[in-house]
Amino acid sequence: MSRFSHMERKIIKTSDGSSSIYLPEWDENYHSKHGAIQEAYHVFIKNGLDLFPDNRALNILEMGFGTGLNCLITFLEADRRNLSVDYLGLEGYPLDKGMIKELDHLNQLKAFQSEEAYEKLIDSSWETPVFINEKFKLLKRELMFEDFSGKKVADLIYFDAFGARVQPELWTELIFKKMYEALLENGVLVTYSAKGSVRRAMQAVGFEVERLPGPPGKREMLRGIKLGN
Repeated sequence: MSRFSHMERKIIKTSDGSSSIYLPEWDENYHSKHGAIQEAYHVFIKNGLDLFPDNRALNILEMGFGTGLNCLITFLEADRRNLSVDYLGLEGYPLDKGMIKELDHLNQLKAFQSEEAYEKLIDSSWETPVFINEKFKLLKRELMFEDFSGKKVADLIYFDAFGARVQPELWTELIFKKMYEALLENGVLVTYSAKGSVRRAMQAVGFEVERLPGPPGKREMLRGIKLGN
């Protein structure tokens, strides 16, 4: 079993008042210390989900399911915009359900009306698809990024791995080639990272890469598009 699965995890408050998890051994957070919810909305919704029109079907792949925050806000946005979503979340080391609930993201988002949906999202079994509501299907898979092999399965990828400082092996051409192959034509990948090495790895496997303004506390982020032929 990996050393990572035994690491100490502490719940912290970020600058926008929302909670995240801190790994002291790596000095690494699950979300930006400048605001977990702000970062999730800026990177994955504003610069990812919002590129797609309302009232359509969408396949989303999340690399790094983590606390489920990105999935939760996607559910809320999908419900508001009448999107039919098939959501696949990959996580090598699932978090304890009790710790996820202790983060209190539902209340921090003031999404009290979605409590039942959030309970389903957190409590659903790994490897078993579940309908959070009639238009939002979720499958959580306990799988390492390097073991993923899906081809043309996603319109949109949320790439939310731990940073390259602590897990450089997740930010390589090998991994981004898998991401490129996982996307449908004109599919989009968004990530909070803006490292030059990451941008070059994405470009090397075929992505058209844009540098965009980052969330609070971060100057830039990256978005890659798999252009159709």
